[in-house]
This record gives sequence, C-alpha cells and structure tokens, in this order.
Amino acid sequence: MASRPSRGEWSWKRYERPGLMQEEIEEVKEAFDLFDVDGTQKIHPRDLRACIQSLNLRRNQVVHHLLNDLERMDGKHLDFGAFLDLMTAKMGERDTKADVSKVFRLFDGDQTGKISLRNLQRVARELGEQLPVEALEEMIARADCSGDGEVTEEDFYVLMTQKTFPY
Repeated sequence: MASRPSRGEWSWKRYERPGLMQEEIEEVKEAFDLFDVDGTQKIHPRDLRACIQSLNLRRNQVVHHLLNDLERMDGKHLDFGAFLDLMTAKMGERDTKADVSKVFRLFDGDQTGKISLRNLQRVARELGEQLPVEALEEMIARADCSGDGEVTEEDFYVLMTQKTFPY
C-alpha cells in the first residue's frame, strides 16, 4: 500500500488556476483524499462514479454531466490535477439555463425572443452608460451566431457560459 504524502508535503500553489482561491483548491483536495481510499494519489473514475451514484445525486444536472465526463475517461485514473480540472469545470457550470434565461428576458424588453440594437441601447441608458452605437453593434456582432444582427436566447446562453469571450 502506497503511503500518503503528509499534509506538509502537499502544496496548493502547484495547482493554482485562474479564478481559484487557495481555500477552494484545498477543499477539492480534501474531497480527492476521501475518494483516494487506497492512498495512491489516484482515483479510478469507476470508484468516483459508484460513490456519486450511492449518494443518489444522479438527478442533479451538473452531477449528470460529471458522470458523462467520467464515462468518457474510459477507465483512466485521475491524479489530483485532473480531478481538480474536472471539478472546477463543473463548478463553472453554476449558471443554469433558467438563470441565464431570466437575464436574457431583462434585455429582451419588447419580448421578441431576440436582443436587438434598440434593446441594448435601452439597457445601456437604464444603466447610465453612454456607449457609442458602434460599440453596441460590435457587442451584438460578437454574440450573434446567425449573423442576422440580433442575439437569440441560445446565442446569449453560449456567450454567458463560455470561458473566454470572442474578439
């Protein structure tokens, strides 16, 4: 049986990621250690999957996606770095479609199902922002997947949930 590194040997700094605080990394490490029952510093996806299922969390949308990701790993063991990447990717999925849809409806004041230049101008005005029309048009162009000059709810969802923004 492999021995576990002592708490003093493990350093959260090695796993720093943009947007993650030390406390969050350490919490994920504690969870990892719970799943690493044999002390090898590796977790088999099958064991993690069994644990999640035994907790009856399958109905949770984020957990469902996590289980699908584990299936795609095809039996490869997870070290802490891979586990942290997997968990933080799921932490980033906090914005549900329903949450994003509520925000979309705030922009879509005329209830057309699309955000137009006029909608964006209204929101900018309500927020006290003095933005030139060109800047607003550029915002719409970056979010508009179909190229019709308006942003659909699906376009808006993609924009709000992506990790980087288009230039």
